[in-house]
Amino acid sequence: MGLRLKFNLVLLVVFVLGLGVTAYVSWGLLERNARDEVVRNANLMMEAALAIRAYTVDQVRPQLDLQLMRVFLPQSVPAYAATETLGQLKKKYPDYSYKEATLNPTNPRNRAADWEADLVSEFKNRSGLTEMIGERDTPTGRSLYIARPIKITNPACLPCHTTPETAPATMIKYYGPANGFGWKLNDIIGAQVVSVPMTVPFRNAERAFLAFMSSLATVFALVFVVLNVMLSRMIVQPISRMSRAADQVSTGNFDIPELAESGKDEIAVLGRAFNRMRRSLQKALQMIDG
Repeated sequence: MGLRLKFNLVLLVVFVLGLGVTAYVSWGLLERNARDEVVRNANLMMEAALAIRAYTVDQVRPQLDLQLMRVFLPQSVPAYAATETLGQLKKKYPDYSYKEATLNPTNPRNRAADWEADLVSEFKNRSGLTEMIGERDTPTGRSLYIARPIKITNPACLPCHTTPETAPATMIKYYGPANGFGWKLNDIIGAQVVSVPMTVPFRNAERAFLAFMSSLATVFALVFVVLNVMLSRMIVQPISRMSRAADQVSTGNFDIPELAESGKDEIAVLGRAFNRMRRSLQKALQMIDG
């Protein structure tokens, strides 16, 4: 096995190991960054919903108190306002969604789906749980969700949701007496659920990963070529010339030219040493013959 082949095999093994470790570390980092980006987007959407609810309670509803005595306005309900506002966002970004998933909602569109009902049950069973983050498959791809419990902590909510008899007549006329009643103080009646797609951030992470690994492979290929050229010119060729010269001298042929002695590296030092040995050997043979 030649010196060049040994060198290239070692270099290839080092590259493969380095590429494998780099791929593992870089993909893990890119994947974590992509998921963190999705979580940030989901949290931002959740905070936007909370801000809309607070704005509705603090600034919108007080302006409608007199009108609410005559007619029920769903726009004055915080959950309705948040759902409607973020519903406008969903028209442009259909994979982003916000829902106040409720087990027994006044508004039928808020009724929890099966997987959302499971989240509400988890919140009910674990009273200290304030947030859940998970992933689920959807028709448009993998999606991340953040869920927070909806808990009745304000007694002012109960008159509208205890019994149909205590609820405002205008609300009963709008929604009917069948749903949204039987709520109790400190009950968890639903969950705020934000869903954000994971496809785009992870696709970007994959593109960044492929670009990085391709660049790394290209750099290795260039380094491989350069090192082989340097190895050939600086080591393999000089040693091959020295080997051929030594073979000729060993058979008594001193007519070949001496090796070049220019330079200060190890190959040049070896060439000078070989030339001295050759001259000494030639003189010794001449003395014997004489």
